[in-house]
Amino acid sequence: MKLFSKSISREGPGWAKMVAEEGEDLWHAYNLIREGDRVEATTFRKVLRDTGAGGESERIKLKLMIAVEGVEYDAEGLQIRLKGRNMTENEHDVWDSVDVERIRVACDAAASADLAVLLITEGLAHLCLVGSACTLTRAKIEGNIPRKRGAAAAGYDKAITSFYDKVFSAVVRHVDWDIVRCLVIAGPGFTKDQFREHLDKEAQRREVRTLLLNRSKILLAPASSAYKHAIKEVLAGSVAAGQIKDTKAAKEVQALADFMTMLGHDSARAFYGPGHVKAAHEMGAIQTLLITDSLFRTNDVHKRKQFVAMVDEVTAGGGTAHVFSGMHASGEQLNQLTGIAAILRFPLPDLEEEEFEADW
Repeated sequence: MKLFSKSISREGPGWAKMVAEEGEDLWHAYNLIREGDRVEATTFRKVLRDTGAGGESERIKLKLMIAVEGVEYDAEGLQIRLKGRNMTENEHDVWDSVDVERIRVACDAAASADLAVLLITEGLAHLCLVGSACTLTRAKIEGNIPRKRGAAAAGYDKAITSFYDKVFSAVVRHVDWDIVRCLVIAGPGFTKDQFREHLDKEAQRREVRTLLLNRSKILLAPASSAYKHAIKEVLAGSVAAGQIKDTKAAKEVQALADFMTMLGHDSARAFYGPGHVKAAHEMGAIQTLLITDSLFRTNDVHKRKQFVAMVDEVTAGGGTAHVFSGMHASGEQLNQLTGIAAILRFPLPDLEEEEFEADW
């Protein structure tokens, strides 16, 4: 994201002029734009002109500003859709600390992991791109691989080679080595090793220069499956640690792993759910707060202010607050735990026995 200019008053109105430079930037825009905001952007419209001898159409460039009534994000198409009425210029109603931090992260190139992960097993592969805010599936490859034994064994070599060729083509098409720091090939068993050999041989045979020049950036890592949720194992592992250790995505994975470990070993110091986390916060007990960005996309201004205040107060008190992206596997897992959790400074065994309503 490129930030051209801004005029932001903390906890007050303001505006920011930005240009999305890649698909992930639209996820940040999706989290910044809310109902009631005014958004100005350039678009094209087809205008029909009556010349008397028939109609003629012309595409003209327009600058429109709308009062936002709805926002949708398309992860596959890397687009956001805004619904609203054309309006005159106005400002974003309130810029809180979460909005300000999102703009900082969106404009910080160093915060992006820029990691490609190929999860592969026999007959199934997922090629994903992991950024600071999104994990995008760029290709899913499936193949019918017969067993190595029995009557179908004769077709095994042909089927597996065809499958590897399709995966090879997906890597060449979707991995941009000018952006990606490394490609991690992960999965159960020896399929990942066999595909790495196939990748090297085909790169030499086809003279794919981008792959030959970046062989040192291709790494192997273990994973329990070839499905997308296994990406968190890759991010938490040691293989890619040197490439992504300082990125937001890696810190989120580690924070969630620490929470799950604490929940298993000392449950009086790990809580999830709005009621329990709020109660622990009122006691000044939170050391690490884990919260997903989906909770901030509420149209309930009072509820959002409560979430923002908690993030600010935990940070001001010497704790750490992680705002998870719902487009990462770790964020999806945290959403399954109500979207908010906390690791405490000290145990609160009495709090375990308390029951709270699901909402604030």
